[in-house]
Amino acid sequence: AMPYKRNPMRCERATSLCRFVMSQAHCALDTAATQWLERTLDDSASRRLILPEAFLALDAVLLIMHNVASGLIVNDATVRANLLAELPFMASENLMMEAVALGRDRQAVHEAIRQHSQDAGRVVKQEGRPNDLIERLRSEPLLEGVDLDGAMAPEQYIGLAPQQVDRFIEEIANPVRARYAGGLSNDEDLKV
Repeated sequence: AMPYKRNPMRCERATSLCRFVMSQAHCALDTAATQWLERTLDDSASRRLILPEAFLALDAVLLIMHNVASGLIVNDATVRANLLAELPFMASENLMMEAVALGRDRQAVHEAIRQHSQDAGRVVKQEGRPNDLIERLRSEPLLEGVDLDGAMAPEQYIGLAPQQVDRFIEEIANPVRARYAGGLSNDEDLKV
């Protein structure tokens, strides 16, 4: 038992139904492999079972996941803490490129950052202490003049993700939601 979980029964039910739907692919593939898409009736029984059962199962999955997601809570502080714990490692390549742009030897900078990263990683993973990579790099002569604090801005590493999400919502999600607006409701009665 894992009493700390918030939605175990609903999520486990959705997982189970998805597993059922995925298992149906084998039957369809086996039918196609042995039938060779001939016009016979040996696929009719399996089609009458697979298609409606898969759609009913997926409909149930959507209802369950809508119910779970409608209660979603994002703990921003925890997300940020986890991000900042790993960000120094992600920033190491940018720091190396900035040092090389300042005229430093790439191999020497790479090795210095690698050593500091390995040491900081051991502190984090084996001792459970905070990531101190940036503090270690502050004393590294090869990184003198490199903007260590500037490299710690998470926004530098997200690329076009915000625009891609906005575009997806505008061009894909919103038209689908508009098309099926009459069928979208929040009144499903989910009993698990």
